[in-house]
Amino acid sequence: MAQPVESPEVSVNAASKDTWSASTYNNTASFVYSPAFTSVVLSLLDAKPGEKIIDIGCGSGEVTREIQRLVGAAGLVVGMDSSESMVSQCKQNGLEHAFVGDAQDFEVPADFPGHLRGGFDAVFSNAALHWCKRKPEGVLTCARRILKPGGRFVIEMGGLMNCVGVRATLHKVLRTKGYNPDELDPWYFPSIEDYRELLESAGFEVQHISLNPRITPLNGQLIDWLRLFCRPHFLAEMADEEAEEIMSTVQDICRIDCMDSRGRWTMMYTRLRVVAILKSAP
Repeated sequence: MAQPVESPEVSVNAASKDTWSASTYNNTASFVYSPAFTSVVLSLLDAKPGEKIIDIGCGSGEVTREIQRLVGAAGLVVGMDSSESMVSQCKQNGLEHAFVGDAQDFEVPADFPGHLRGGFDAVFSNAALHWCKRKPEGVLTCARRILKPGGRFVIEMGGLMNCVGVRATLHKVLRTKGYNPDELDPWYFPSIEDYRELLESAGFEVQHISLNPRITPLNGQLIDWLRLFCRPHFLAEMADEEAEEIMSTVQDICRIDCMDSRGRWTMMYTRLRVVAILKSAP
């Protein structure tokens, strides 16, 4: 899920305008939390009965509930997302403890029970941290604060070459319209080397880090994906007519690479997977 762009005056856990709709996300991008695409990162998490785990960017809670099942009645799972719509749906889906916050600068709310405000066995995240372009190191600062020594940081996010082709086309079309796409681009897709450096600087020992290309069939047309993931971010300040024209142009250019003979659309995702352990203080 997206993480908000925060001004210096915004307090911890404050969210900007909620641009996400849980129902639209689930209709257009349910592949994000499908078992086929989450089994590997859940295997890396290796959640055990009785563990306490926080899911950063929990969305509407489908993967979070699977973690809850894995830790069992003796365990605890907390969800956090930047979107009030997503957190509301997550609670409706059965997660008791969830809150709105910015992954780059958050604290577990003060009204949560004390045992849910720290000492986590693991920080988990799937398909969320690539929205943390403003302050990616802030995610690790927050994780370090709430993990117990030896706790795990287990994530999957967009990495180098994620959305290859589509992203470049967006940049090209925006330039032809007089915009600076580097300023508008909301995504952070790091290389292995860049993210390893962040982890080690934050006091984590990297056990696993890899980039994994993944062919990703879309639920509809490319323009549906663009409306969900780009309209509220890349194209947020544009009038509807101009935004639709840009997205339609991007779809037309990408058709040759992303649409098959039966009209089915596919994108190339590249996922950065990480397992890192918080070092104990010397």
